[in-house]
Amino acid sequence: MSIAVTIVEDDAEVRASLVRLIDSSPGYRCASHHASGEEALAQIPKILPDVVLMDINLTGLNGVECVRRLKPLAPATQIIMLTVYQNTEHIFNALASGATGYLLKQTPPAELLAAITDVHAGGSPMSSHIARKIVQSFQRPAASVRESVALSPREMEVLDLLAKGYLYKEIAELMKLTYATVHTHIRHIYEKLHVRSRTEAVAKHLNQGRPAPVAAAK
Repeated sequence: MSIAVTIVEDDAEVRASLVRLIDSSPGYRCASHHASGEEALAQIPKILPDVVLMDINLTGLNGVECVRRLKPLAPATQIIMLTVYQNTEHIFNALASGATGYLLKQTPPAELLAAITDVHAGGSPMSSHIARKIVQSFQRPAASVRESVALSPREMEVLDLLAKGYLYKEIAELMKLTYATVHTHIRHIYEKLHVRSRTEAVAKHLNQGRPAPVAAAK
């Protein structure tokens, strides 16, 4: 079954380009496209697409406010912000409002499609530049209090790669694991850290220090 994608973008040329990309790629279909946040807010709850690509700098109702209002009306729909901005405040406002991913508009088409698949599968894709901004914002002096959480060495390795902005598929390739195995490791990490998303896991990892790994079995 194809992943249904809605595009919210006020630049007609960019919007048309995204529509062509989605509709020409096997496994994806453009469920709708909207030129304003107001139009998106009125139509998306009726359509309930799997994933929304949302421009953050919409004219009128901006992307962050649109996401904040939309999420309660379409809780199962995953939202990826597309932006030219790398401003940390914009990033966190968007994530706090309910966005699940945050990519730069210059993200290559193949990576954008991979991010749509990732977010649909439960991930939280972010451009490496965006991930770096989040890492920097949560960095603390070495003396910060660390929370003792029993993550295995393999889970710690996965968490480190998550913090660096790698997609699930990329982590699987780097660690020579199956996608399903990586997904299982990440689910266990979320459970042990008592978080519900990649963003929360990375934030807790960086804000409170690296959780103590479990000693490897001899």
